[in-house]
Amino acid sequence: MKKILVIGYVWPEPNSSAAGSHIMSIMRLFLSQNWQVEFSTPCALSEHMIDLQKEGISSKSIELNSDSFDEYVKQFNPNIVMFDRFMMEEQFGHRVEKNCPDALKILDTEDLQCLRNARHQALKENREMNKSDLFSDLAKREIAAILRCDISLIISSYEMTLLAETFKIDKSLLFHLPFMVNIDDCAKLTKSFEQREHFITIGNFRHAPNWDIVLYLQKMWPLIRKELPNAELHIYGSYPPPKATALNNPKTGFLIKGWAVNAQDVMEQSKLCLAPIRFGAGIKGKLLDAMITQTPSITTTLGSEGMCDSEQWPGIIADDMQEFVNSAISLYKDKNLWLEKQNHCTELLKSKYDSKSLGKALIEKILEVSENLNEHRLNNFTGSMLKHHTMASTKYMSQWISVKNANNLAKNELVK
Repeated sequence: MKKILVIGYVWPEPNSSAAGSHIMSIMRLFLSQNWQVEFSTPCALSEHMIDLQKEGISSKSIELNSDSFDEYVKQFNPNIVMFDRFMMEEQFGHRVEKNCPDALKILDTEDLQCLRNARHQALKENREMNKSDLFSDLAKREIAAILRCDISLIISSYEMTLLAETFKIDKSLLFHLPFMVNIDDCAKLTKSFEQREHFITIGNFRHAPNWDIVLYLQKMWPLIRKELPNAELHIYGSYPPPKATALNNPKTGFLIKGWAVNAQDVMEQSKLCLAPIRFGAGIKGKLLDAMITQTPSITTTLGSEGMCDSEQWPGIIADDMQEFVNSAISLYKDKNLWLEKQNHCTELLKSKYDSKSLGKALIEKILEVSENLNEHRLNNFTGSMLKHHTMASTKYMSQWISVKNANNLAKNELVK
C-alpha cells in the first residue's frame, strides 16, 4: 500500500471552488487504489472546508519555514508527495527532497498562474497579452517548480501545448488531467426548459477573474433586462466581500446570492449560465457544473479554452459584449435552440471528462514513473540543476559576506 502526502495551499472546499473539487477527486482516486492518503497544509481552518476524516483522509496542520516539517515528513515517510499549487513546492519541496529523496513528487498546478496574471495585466492595459507579460518572474518560479517535480498535472489542453511549445518542457514531465466526472452519477434527466427560470453565474469571490465577471455582467445586465424584464441574474459564490453584496439590487433583478450549499442544485434551477470570462487560466468549474446539470452556457473564447476541441460547445461562445447580450436573450427565449445546445452537454462530458478513463491513465502514469524513477530523473537534467544547492548558495554566501564586512567596518569605525 502506497502512502500519499498531499501538501495543500488551503483546506479543500469542493463546494466553494473548482480547485477544491479537483483536489478532492484526485485524493478519492488515490483512496480507490487502497492507498493511504494524508492531507497537510499551513493554512488556517476555513468555514467551508470538507470533513476529510469522513472521506477516509487523515490530516495534519504544518508550519512554514519550520524544521518541524522535516521530522514530520521523515516519520510519515510517504511514497508519493503531491503539492497543491507551485507555492507549496517552493516552500516544502526542498525539505521533501532532503528527507524523502525517493518519494515521487507530483505538482497539481490547478491552472498556470503566470498565464492568468499575464492576461490580467494585458486586460488592465486594454491590449493583447505579449511574451514579456508571460515570461514574468512569476513564470520563472512556476516553471522551475514544474521542472523540479517528477510529474505535473495540467488541467487544460491549451496549457499543455503552451508548456511544451513555448516553455519547452519535456512532455514526459506533464500529464493532462482535466476535471474528473463520474458519468454514471450524472442525472440522465434534469429540469425542463419550462421548469427553469433566470440566469446564473457562480464562482469564489476571492478569485479575481470571478470578480471581473460580476463587474462585467453589471454593465451588460441592463441590456438583457430591457428585453427580458422578468428575468433575474443570480450570482453565487463563497466569501462575497462588502463591495459585492453592495451590488445586490432586487429592483433590477441583479441578485448577489452568496455561497451555495450545492452549486449543481442551483445551476439546475437556472435556464442559462453566463460566464463572460475576460482573463484567467485553466478550465472553468462553473461551466463543467453547467454541463453536468445540462444547463446551456454562454461564455467567451477564453472561457471555453481547453474545455473542448472538435466537439460542439453546449451553448454559445461570444467575445463582444453586444454579441454576448444578444446570445443570452435569444437562447433564453428559443426553446428549440436551447434544447439543441443542451444536447451537447452529455456528449462533451463523455468525450473529455470521464473519470474512469482519466483516473486509469493517471494511475498508470504514476506507476510507470515510480518504477523507473531514477531514469526519469536522469532525463530531467534541468530539474536536477534547479534542485542543486549551488544555484542559490553562492548568492546568499555573497550577501552574508557583504553584511559581515559591513558590520566589521562599522565596528572598526566605533573603535576609532
